[in-house]
Amino acid sequence: MTYLFYLVPVAALIALGFAWYFFRQMMKESEGTVTMKQIAQFVREGAMAYLKQQYKVVTIVFVVLAIFFAVLAYVFHVQNPWVPFAFLTGGFFSGLAGFVGMKTATYASGRTANAAMRSLNGGLKVAFRSGAVMGLTVVGLGLLDIAIWWFVLNAFVAEATVAQKLVVITTTMLTFGMGASTQALFARVGGGIYTKAADVGADLVGKVEAGIPEDDPRNPATIADNVGDNVGDVAGMGADLYESYCGSILATMALGASAFFSSGETMQIKAILAPMLIASIGVVLSILGIYVVRTKEGAGMDDLLKSLSRGTNLSSILIAVATFGVMWVLFKDSELIQWWGLSLSVVVGLLAGVIIGQATEYYTSHSYKPTQKLAEAGQTGPATVIISGVGLGMLSTAIPVVTIAVAIILAYMCANGFDLSMSAQSLSQGLYGIGIAAVGMLSTLGITLATDAYGPIADNAGGNAQMSELDPEVRKRTDVLDALGNTTAATGKGFAIGSAALTGLALLASYIEEIKIGLGHIGKQIMSVSGEMIDAAQATIPDIMAYYHVDLMNPTVLVGVFIGAMMSFLFCGLTMNAVGRAAQSMVTEVRRQFREIKGILTREATPDYSRCVEISTKGAQREMLLPSFIAILVPVLVGMILGVAGVMGLLIGGLGSGFVLAVFMSNSGGAWDNAKKYVEEGHFGGKNSETHKATVTGDTVGDPFKDTSGPSLNILIKLMSMVSIVMAGLTVWMH
Repeated sequence: MTYLFYLVPVAALIALGFAWYFFRQMMKESEGTVTMKQIAQFVREGAMAYLKQQYKVVTIVFVVLAIFFAVLAYVFHVQNPWVPFAFLTGGFFSGLAGFVGMKTATYASGRTANAAMRSLNGGLKVAFRSGAVMGLTVVGLGLLDIAIWWFVLNAFVAEATVAQKLVVITTTMLTFGMGASTQALFARVGGGIYTKAADVGADLVGKVEAGIPEDDPRNPATIADNVGDNVGDVAGMGADLYESYCGSILATMALGASAFFSSGETMQIKAILAPMLIASIGVVLSILGIYVVRTKEGAGMDDLLKSLSRGTNLSSILIAVATFGVMWVLFKDSELIQWWGLSLSVVVGLLAGVIIGQATEYYTSHSYKPTQKLAEAGQTGPATVIISGVGLGMLSTAIPVVTIAVAIILAYMCANGFDLSMSAQSLSQGLYGIGIAAVGMLSTLGITLATDAYGPIADNAGGNAQMSELDPEVRKRTDVLDALGNTTAATGKGFAIGSAALTGLALLASYIEEIKIGLGHIGKQIMSVSGEMIDAAQATIPDIMAYYHVDLMNPTVLVGVFIGAMMSFLFCGLTMNAVGRAAQSMVTEVRRQFREIKGILTREATPDYSRCVEISTKGAQREMLLPSFIAILVPVLVGMILGVAGVMGLLIGGLGSGFVLAVFMSNSGGAWDNAKKYVEEGHFGGKNSETHKATVTGDTVGDPFKDTSGPSLNILIKLMSMVSIVMAGLTVWMH
């Protein structure tokens, strides 16, 4: 069966090959007029300058953490010696995915605007295929990183038995997920602070106070705003979904190795191969879905949504069918687990992703009543827009939470043959089913991320059209594409948050496995569980839970739950305030330029765009450090002080509160943004009306909700789990 593994690097190379092909096709498109080229160049230079500065800061953090892990591994011997290297490669590939996506986006936006001069379908095709570069780069690099580490660790790891070797390999590979999560958090938080500081400054002073259109070249913050769309919504999002994708595959591989530990080498390898093969097939079928996306001239929002849905739904259906074939090949002869049951677990994950996406679309698209009602609330002022948006976001949490709850139960039951005994084997197989459901949900990432990355490209295209003073019809087309992008971005964030919930549960089980390995590092061979002495290497998940008294009546667990729940709100508070402080600096600067540089509003003078870019860059670099460090330090401190039981409580509390809060914030922000767009289309008084100003205020509040704090929470959930897994050896040693 090991020959099937070679499909993984082949799929990775196919994904990267098509990403390169789509990039070359996009580069062949014309970037338009001289003015359009200049504006695109300003944005490109600003984005690259920011990313260069961010990577300098992140590199220092990574070097310090890698040295720390090396000390734990080589001095205290409580850490796997491969961890420092796996950590660094995870961070590198995550950052590379974001860099490639952003480079593509900064070249694509001007070309999208130029294509929109010809037709709506032309603009959609350029923007979407450019977004596909991001999607295929993320899945290609993710599978390539996994394949490389599988080859390396198979060659160098030596354990007493093959079963133990496979457990060590898969749990070691999990640690490169921490590198990816750390890089993703810095990218999401830093990029989110940058983009929203610029966006808030541009909206409040330009649109509300000066009464000039969005992306007007007279607005000093408009270039910084367009740069921010790339560093936050493209580079940050790419790093974010890279770690989600890898995390789900790696956690399921680790669960497979442990669930079938005593079932023989062949069964273990099959369980490890399954998530990698599903992801590999998903790559090919996502490419097929990308080619299906097109629309007609004069298409409205509903037509565009159907165009994108056609591609994603086709990929999902084909992957569901292919999954039954993969599972039949792997498990048709197994008496331990039903191949069709595991297939159904994957289908459950796919369906959960579709339902969450549809629910997000309903609550955030201005084609539906909730956002239309939110726009209508603007007739009575900004206060009612804020109240209605908060209420809408809270209501929108119900469907995703119920969907994930049902998906967890169904995936668990399908995988263990509907065994209600809660035996060690039944529990392990059920948890494996939950992990593989997360893989199923993310198996279409090649195309779902394309629909997400398409949004900021369309947004920048609109900015380029406005600043280049193209025909109003071009801006009208890019606005239609942008409104669709707001919805697809919100859908993509809902998708990422949903996958974080399933992956978070799989990582909880992986943490227990890492604790078992940590016991081996400190030489603990025998452990007492309920008065019975058992071999620590053979301990099951229930054995470890009983040994460390992980139950709801243990106050240590409850304290951990409270700290975990608090972490989501603390993190959001820090990032929201960070955006507020950076935005204040931007507002002050834009007002200063309007006041001191005479002739900006009459087009007799040019604003100082570079000063605004500099303010956003410095603000983001300064403000991203504290939230990111807290996310890394708290799991370490909880493990050192409260032990394994406290860490389990922390992860459960963070998962529960973080998932719900992330859905609320992302959907509220998306609805506020599209409510503004709905008014701008001519409803309730149209542009420059009092209703419009009220919805602009709502959009301004929603910006850090949907682009900074909300999407960063799903990284927080997984990063705390990854840090806990990497530090499990230290936690065991101290307790």
